[in-house]
Amino acid sequence: MLACGLRSSGLEITGRCHYHSGLKSTGPQSPFAQIVEKQVIIKTKVILTAALLLIVSGASPVFAEGDPAAGAVLGYSCLGCHGVEGYRNAYPSYRVPKLGGQKSAYLVAAIKGYRQGMRSHPTMSAQASSLTDEQIEDVAAYFASIGGDTVAAGGSTAPSIEQTATCVACHGQNGISMSPTWPTLAGQHEDYLVHALNQYRDGTRTDPVMAPMAAALTDEDVRLLARYYSRLEGLETTEAD
Repeated sequence: MLACGLRSSGLEITGRCHYHSGLKSTGPQSPFAQIVEKQVIIKTKVILTAALLLIVSGASPVFAEGDPAAGAVLGYSCLGCHGVEGYRNAYPSYRVPKLGGQKSAYLVAAIKGYRQGMRSHPTMSAQASSLTDEQIEDVAAYFASIGGDTVAAGGSTAPSIEQTATCVACHGQNGISMSPTWPTLAGQHEDYLVHALNQYRDGTRTDPVMAPMAAALTDEDVRLLARYYSRLEGLETTEAD
Protein backbone atom coordinates (compact mmCIF):
# COMPACT_ATOMS: atom_id res chain seq x y z
CA MET A 1 0.00 0.00 0.00
CA LEU A 2 1.24 3.48 -0.79
CA ALA A 3 0.42 6.23 1.68
CA CYS A 4 1.14 9.76 0.54
CA GLY A 5 0.50 13.28 1.78
CA LEU A 6 0.88 16.72 0.30
CA ARG A 7 1.03 20.02 2.11
CA SER A 8 0.66 23.38 0.42
CA SER A 9 1.77 26.60 2.05
CA GLY A 10 1.36 29.55 -0.27
CA LEU A 11 3.21 28.47 -3.41
CA GLU A 12 5.40 25.96 -1.61
CA ILE A 13 4.45 22.35 -2.17
CA THR A 14 5.99 19.47 -0.31
CA GLY A 15 5.22 15.79 -0.49
CA ARG A 16 5.91 12.67 1.52
CA CYS A 17 5.31 9.10 0.47
CA HIS A 18 5.75 5.85 2.37
CA TYR A 19 5.49 2.45 0.79
CA HIS A 20 3.96 -0.45 2.69
CA SER A 21 3.75 -3.81 0.96
CA GLY A 22 1.18 -5.16 3.37
CA LEU A 23 3.30 -8.30 3.75
CA LYS A 24 5.66 -9.22 6.55
CA SER A 25 9.22 -8.84 5.37
CA THR A 26 11.30 -12.00 5.33
CA GLY A 27 14.58 -10.27 4.58
CA PRO A 28 16.24 -7.51 2.57
CA GLN A 29 14.46 -6.39 -0.59
CA SER A 30 15.85 -7.55 -3.90
CA PRO A 31 17.40 -4.86 -6.16
CA PHE A 32 14.44 -5.23 -8.54
CA ALA A 33 11.92 -4.69 -5.72
CA GLN A 34 13.81 -1.61 -4.59
CA ILE A 35 13.71 -0.16 -8.12
CA VAL A 36 9.96 -0.83 -8.44
CA GLU A 37 9.28 0.74 -5.05
CA LYS A 38 11.32 3.82 -5.93
CA GLN A 39 9.50 4.29 -9.25
CA VAL A 40 6.08 3.92 -7.57
CA ILE A 41 6.97 6.53 -4.96
CA ILE A 42 8.36 8.99 -7.52
CA LYS A 43 5.39 8.67 -9.87
CA THR A 44 2.85 8.98 -7.07
CA LYS A 45 4.51 12.10 -5.66
CA VAL A 46 4.54 13.65 -9.12
CA ILE A 47 0.86 12.86 -9.76
CA LEU A 48 -0.21 14.35 -6.45
CA THR A 49 2.01 17.39 -6.87
CA ALA A 50 0.71 17.96 -10.41
CA ALA A 51 -2.88 17.63 -9.22
CA LEU A 52 -2.33 20.19 -6.48
CA LEU A 53 -0.58 22.55 -8.90
CA LEU A 54 -3.58 22.23 -11.22
CA ILE A 55 -5.88 23.26 -8.39
CA VAL A 56 -3.63 26.15 -7.38
CA SER A 57 -3.04 27.43 -10.93
CA GLY A 58 -6.63 26.88 -11.99
CA ALA A 59 -8.08 28.68 -8.99
CA SER A 60 -7.00 32.16 -9.97
CA PRO A 61 -5.13 32.26 -13.29
CA VAL A 62 -4.07 35.74 -14.30
CA PHE A 63 -2.77 36.06 -17.85
CA ALA A 64 -2.55 39.13 -20.02
CA GLU A 65 -4.54 38.87 -23.22
CA GLY A 66 -2.27 39.32 -26.19
CA ASP A 67 -3.26 40.88 -29.52
CA PRO A 68 -3.31 38.21 -32.26
CA ALA A 69 -3.17 40.84 -35.03
CA ALA A 70 -0.01 42.39 -33.59
CA GLY A 71 1.35 38.89 -33.00
CA ALA A 72 0.85 37.98 -36.65
CA VAL A 73 3.26 40.76 -37.64
CA LEU A 74 5.81 39.90 -34.96
CA GLY A 75 5.45 36.16 -35.49
CA TYR A 76 6.04 36.24 -39.23
CA SER A 77 9.75 35.51 -38.70
CA CYS A 78 8.77 32.47 -36.60
CA LEU A 79 7.11 30.92 -39.64
CA GLY A 80 10.50 30.54 -41.32
CA CYS A 81 10.87 27.43 -39.15
CA HIS A 82 7.53 26.72 -37.49
CA GLY A 83 5.53 27.44 -40.63
CA VAL A 84 7.30 24.88 -42.81
CA GLU A 85 5.84 21.37 -42.58
CA GLY A 86 8.55 18.94 -41.51
CA TYR A 87 11.23 21.60 -40.99
CA ARG A 88 14.04 20.09 -38.94
CA ASN A 89 16.44 21.46 -36.38
CA ALA A 90 19.97 20.81 -37.60
CA TYR A 91 21.56 19.31 -34.48
CA PRO A 92 20.23 17.45 -32.73
CA SER A 93 17.91 16.57 -35.57
CA TYR A 94 14.18 16.79 -34.84
CA ARG A 95 11.19 18.49 -36.40
CA VAL A 96 10.50 21.88 -34.86
CA PRO A 97 7.29 21.92 -32.80
CA LYS A 98 3.86 22.68 -34.17
CA LEU A 99 2.45 25.89 -32.66
CA GLY A 100 -1.00 26.21 -34.25
CA GLY A 101 -3.62 25.82 -31.53
CA GLN A 102 -1.14 25.60 -28.65
CA LYS A 103 -2.10 27.12 -25.29
CA SER A 104 -1.31 30.84 -25.23
CA ALA A 105 -0.16 30.96 -21.60
CA TYR A 106 2.12 27.98 -22.19
CA LEU A 107 3.68 29.67 -25.22
CA VAL A 108 4.30 32.79 -23.13
CA ALA A 109 6.03 30.72 -20.46
CA ALA A 110 8.07 28.81 -23.05
CA ILE A 111 9.32 31.94 -24.84
CA LYS A 112 10.19 33.58 -21.53
CA GLY A 113 11.95 30.36 -20.56
CA TYR A 114 14.32 30.80 -23.50
CA ARG A 115 14.83 34.43 -22.55
CA GLN A 116 15.62 33.51 -18.94
CA GLY A 117 17.89 30.56 -19.72
CA MET A 118 15.49 27.90 -18.42
CA ARG A 119 15.46 26.48 -21.94
CA SER A 120 18.40 26.28 -24.28
CA HIS A 121 18.40 26.85 -28.04
CA PRO A 122 20.60 29.46 -29.75
CA THR A 123 17.99 30.68 -32.26
CA MET A 124 15.09 30.68 -29.82
CA SER A 125 17.12 32.37 -27.09
CA ALA A 126 18.13 35.14 -29.49
CA GLN A 127 14.56 35.61 -30.73
CA ALA A 128 13.11 35.64 -27.22
CA SER A 129 15.66 38.12 -25.90
CA SER A 130 14.57 40.65 -28.54
CA LEU A 131 10.91 40.63 -27.42
CA THR A 132 9.19 42.55 -24.65
CA ASP A 133 6.64 40.86 -22.38
CA GLU A 134 3.81 42.48 -24.34
CA GLN A 135 5.24 41.31 -27.66
CA ILE A 136 5.61 37.76 -26.33
CA GLU A 137 1.95 37.78 -25.29
CA ASP A 138 0.95 39.01 -28.76
CA VAL A 139 2.95 36.28 -30.53
CA ALA A 140 1.50 33.62 -28.22
CA ALA A 141 -2.04 34.87 -28.83
CA TYR A 142 -1.49 34.72 -32.59
CA PHE A 143 -0.34 31.09 -32.66
CA ALA A 144 -3.01 30.03 -30.18
CA SER A 145 -5.72 31.58 -32.36
CA ILE A 146 -4.96 29.76 -35.60
CA GLY A 147 -5.01 26.17 -36.74
CA GLY A 148 -6.60 24.97 -33.53
CA ASP A 149 -10.04 23.78 -34.69
CA THR A 150 -9.29 20.18 -33.69
CA VAL A 151 -8.02 21.28 -30.29
CA ALA A 152 -11.11 23.41 -29.71
CA ALA A 153 -13.33 20.47 -30.69
CA GLY A 154 -11.78 18.24 -28.05
CA GLY A 155 -9.33 16.28 -30.18
CA SER A 156 -9.49 12.59 -31.01
CA THR A 157 -9.53 9.42 -28.96
CA ALA A 158 -7.32 6.36 -29.02
CA PRO A 159 -6.77 3.35 -26.78
CA SER A 160 -4.61 4.63 -23.93
CA ILE A 161 -1.29 3.10 -23.00
CA GLU A 162 0.06 2.44 -19.52
CA GLN A 163 2.64 5.23 -19.73
CA THR A 164 -0.01 7.97 -20.07
CA ALA A 165 -1.40 7.32 -16.57
CA THR A 166 0.80 10.02 -15.06
CA CYS A 167 0.31 12.47 -17.95
CA VAL A 168 -3.46 12.89 -18.08
CA ALA A 169 -3.72 14.94 -14.87
CA CYS A 170 -2.09 17.88 -16.65
CA HIS A 171 -2.22 17.15 -20.38
CA GLY A 172 -5.72 15.70 -20.60
CA GLN A 173 -7.07 12.30 -21.59
CA ASN A 174 -6.79 13.14 -25.30
CA GLY A 175 -3.53 15.04 -25.03
CA ILE A 176 -5.34 18.38 -24.91
CA SER A 177 -4.37 20.29 -21.78
CA MET A 178 -7.03 21.25 -19.27
CA SER A 179 -4.95 24.19 -18.01
CA PRO A 180 -3.80 27.21 -20.03
CA THR A 181 -0.33 26.91 -18.52
CA TRP A 182 0.42 23.35 -19.68
CA PRO A 183 0.92 22.37 -23.31
CA THR A 184 -1.35 20.37 -25.54
CA LEU A 185 0.53 17.30 -26.77
CA ALA A 186 -1.96 15.85 -29.26
CA GLY A 187 -0.63 16.01 -32.79
CA GLN A 188 2.83 17.24 -31.82
CA HIS A 189 5.75 15.78 -33.78
CA GLU A 190 6.95 12.48 -32.33
CA ASP A 191 10.65 13.28 -32.54
CA TYR A 192 10.13 16.70 -30.94
CA LEU A 193 8.31 15.10 -27.99
CA VAL A 194 11.22 12.67 -27.56
CA HIS A 195 13.63 15.59 -27.64
CA ALA A 196 11.62 17.62 -25.10
CA LEU A 197 11.23 14.73 -22.65
CA ASN A 198 14.92 13.93 -22.85
CA GLN A 199 15.76 17.56 -22.11
CA TYR A 200 13.71 17.34 -18.92
CA ARG A 201 15.49 14.09 -18.10
CA ASP A 202 18.99 15.52 -18.50
CA GLY A 203 18.22 18.91 -16.91
CA THR A 204 18.56 21.01 -20.06
CA ARG A 205 14.99 22.13 -19.42
CA THR A 206 13.89 22.90 -15.89
CA ASP A 207 10.38 22.52 -14.51
CA PRO A 208 9.35 21.47 -10.97
CA VAL A 209 6.69 19.04 -12.23
CA MET A 210 8.16 17.75 -15.49
CA ALA A 211 11.69 17.14 -14.20
CA PRO A 212 10.77 14.39 -11.71
CA MET A 213 8.12 13.05 -14.07
CA ALA A 214 10.62 12.62 -16.89
CA ALA A 215 13.30 11.26 -14.56
CA ALA A 216 11.07 8.27 -13.82
CA LEU A 217 10.75 7.39 -17.54
CA THR A 218 12.82 4.84 -19.39
CA ASP A 219 13.96 5.31 -22.98
CA GLU A 220 11.17 2.95 -24.03
CA ASP A 221 8.59 4.94 -22.04
CA VAL A 222 9.68 8.12 -23.82
CA ARG A 223 9.41 6.47 -27.23
CA LEU A 224 5.95 5.05 -26.54
CA LEU A 225 4.59 8.31 -25.10
CA ALA A 226 5.88 10.37 -28.02
CA ARG A 227 4.40 7.98 -30.56
CA TYR A 228 1.04 7.86 -28.76
CA TYR A 229 0.52 11.63 -28.51
CA SER A 230 1.85 12.36 -32.00
CA ARG A 231 -0.85 10.15 -33.52
CA LEU A 232 -3.73 12.00 -31.87
CA GLU A 233 -5.45 14.86 -33.69
CA GLY A 234 -4.59 18.28 -32.32
CA LEU A 235 -1.84 20.79 -33.02
CA GLU A 236 -1.13 21.97 -36.55
CA THR A 237 1.74 23.49 -38.46
CA THR A 238 0.97 27.17 -39.05
CA GLU A 239 1.96 27.87 -42.64
CA ALA A 240 2.92 31.31 -43.90
CA ASP A 241 0.45 32.98 -46.25
